[in-house]
Amino acid sequence: MLVAIDGPAGAGKSTVARALARELGFTYLDSGAMYRAVALLSLREPDRAPGALARAHGIWMRPTTPPNRSSTVFVDNEDVTRAIRTREVSDAASRVAADPAVREVLLEKQRALLSDGDWVAEGRDIGTVVAPDAAVKVYLTASAHERARRRAAELGADEATVLAEQALRDRRDIEREHSPLRTADGAVTLDTTGMDVDQVVQRIAELARAAAAER
Repeated sequence: MLVAIDGPAGAGKSTVARALARELGFTYLDSGAMYRAVALLSLREPDRAPGALARAHGIWMRPTTPPNRSSTVFVDNEDVTRAIRTREVSDAASRVAADPAVREVLLEKQRALLSDGDWVAEGRDIGTVVAPDAAVKVYLTASAHERARRRAAELGADEATVLAEQALRDRRDIEREHSPLRTADGAVTLDTTGMDVDQVVQRIAELARAAAAER
């Protein structure tokens, strides 16, 4: 079974997906980490096209089950798990994600990972492009100010600055030509403003268990 969770930055996708995977005993996939890996490469090699970098380097993940921590992310044989979590890489990831050549390479990798077993996968196009037949599809969102507050707390950054950067990233994600951020057909929209992680996790777990009972 696959539970697909999409939504904008700061909606709580990673935190919720990781906790949900623990609750259900599923494997967790952070698809955005792959785009961050390409972004890291593009910052290191700015003269090369991101799509060419994605094809030239082995980008892979070692998920954990249950996910007591984030998956380990590799570029070739280098562990870049920590290196891809900087603000600079985060900003670059949104740009490279708009590159159709990058999306083509990573789409194939993600589908290969999700082809077997039980997964909770989160990103911006899991339910719309990567796995439109997912058993459960959820679109997580929250108010712009709430999302900015969460991101600022996570990064130790100024909230106003994060809010401005977030607006730019949201617009880029929504307006990109290939795989834009949107609510998948059949997805349940869940606004997490004012909700704690446990409440969100239990709501989605109910959807997953109901879907499993119908199979």
